[in-house]
Amino acid sequence: QEGMPQTLSSTSMFAPCGFSPHLHTSKEGEQGGLIFQDGNLTSASLDALIQHLIPTTDYYPEKAYIFTFLLSSRLFIEPHELLSRVCHKCIEQQRLDDPVLDKARIRKFGPKILQLLTEWTETFPYDFQEERMIGHLKDMIHRIAPCDEAYWKKMNQLLQALNQKLATLSHGQEGIVKISTAVSDKLVAFKTKPPSIQREILSVCSDPYTLAQQLTHVELERLSHIGPEEFVQAFVHKDPLDGTKTCFSEQKKTSNLEAYVKWFNRLCYLVATEICMPAKKKQRAQVIEFFIDVARECFNIGNFNSLMAIISGMNMSPVSRLKKTWSKVKTAKFFILEHQMDPTGNFYNYRTALRGAAHRSLTAHSNREKIVIPFFSLLIKDIYFLNEGCANRLPNGHVNFEKFLELAKQVGEFITWKQVECPFEQDPNIIHYLHTAPIFTEDGLYLASYESESPENQTEKDRWKSLR
Repeated sequence: QEGMPQTLSSTSMFAPCGFSPHLHTSKEGEQGGLIFQDGNLTSASLDALIQHLIPTTDYYPEKAYIFTFLLSSRLFIEPHELLSRVCHKCIEQQRLDDPVLDKARIRKFGPKILQLLTEWTETFPYDFQEERMIGHLKDMIHRIAPCDEAYWKKMNQLLQALNQKLATLSHGQEGIVKISTAVSDKLVAFKTKPPSIQREILSVCSDPYTLAQQLTHVELERLSHIGPEEFVQAFVHKDPLDGTKTCFSEQKKTSNLEAYVKWFNRLCYLVATEICMPAKKKQRAQVIEFFIDVARECFNIGNFNSLMAIISGMNMSPVSRLKKTWSKVKTAKFFILEHQMDPTGNFYNYRTALRGAAHRSLTAHSNREKIVIPFFSLLIKDIYFLNEGCANRLPNGHVNFEKFLELAKQVGEFITWKQVECPFEQDPNIIHYLHTAPIFTEDGLYLASYESESPENQTEKDRWKSLR
């Protein structure tokens, strides 16, 4: 249960009581359609899993189970349909349709269903952008509220917190959208070297420590918008037991995840642009050394995503071909960083460093020590292979729950990391520059590179000719 997101609002009244004890009696076997091995749930029918999510007067599901099931269930059933089924089963089991309600019984059940709904809204707020979800939520509360005044208050708090969260998230999304459209227009304008009025990074920020901290700001800000479900929704295929309709036919809800990958690409190109732009070799070398220091500081902070983007930018061929420029650079520091992010052994060195940072984060005393920003496209790739490597369902039609526990472990760790508050002071000027400074297209980079150091061989000469 380590690394699962913890909800903060649970007052003692809503203390979850864990698995009911009888689930652990047998080492292996089946209870209520759930298959256990060594006390761990390995597989079950979708119906049994839904039933296992539903609290009763004396049962509340484990936190780890709630997160794992809410995360993975969307591969089989849409969230609004799941919530609808949960509510119907509660109404049936607690006889909430009876003309006279059993108040004593509902007072035992009420706090538990409220706790479940609270955890759902806190961990997967994007699910509730849908009217139908809010409808089910309100309907449930209206049924139990006559038994206890406190339930109304609890519902209002829940809805207020949810509205606030969604407002913050959509505000952030709009900001990101504005920035990316502004930037793509500028790309086209710079096919050749831009005029010298173009500000360069060193005039905006000449201190590598400060730039690394501002990059960390941007990373954490963008991470905060990614919902855990986006990792799963990126891989929604048609569920074979579901006949014709795909689960999320309207749209893949992965826009924040995609925006984050775009930011990585932008940073690569920004680094390459800044290096290729200066006319003088000495200045270019200075920019390279500056970015090596920035990258090293990113590594020390635990910001592996910016680190990787900077190294990738420096390894783009328009930059790496600048032999005369590189001869002026003290490259030892660069090779150490490159070695850290070396892809051999499935990124063995990076994974070791990441584990170190994750461990430091767990025992941290300050927000600064808590920062872990993983190399994001590798995280997605890991989750992709985990998803492709095992079936969602077993041959008997059961949901392969073991797979989803592993998935929840990876996504759960990521959620812990994305919740870290950035400890550094924000510099709006630098952040604005990072988001809006014009960058070259790939062709623009080659042009600038050839103008800085003329083509060496026939291939380069031909390329230069075709670009001009």
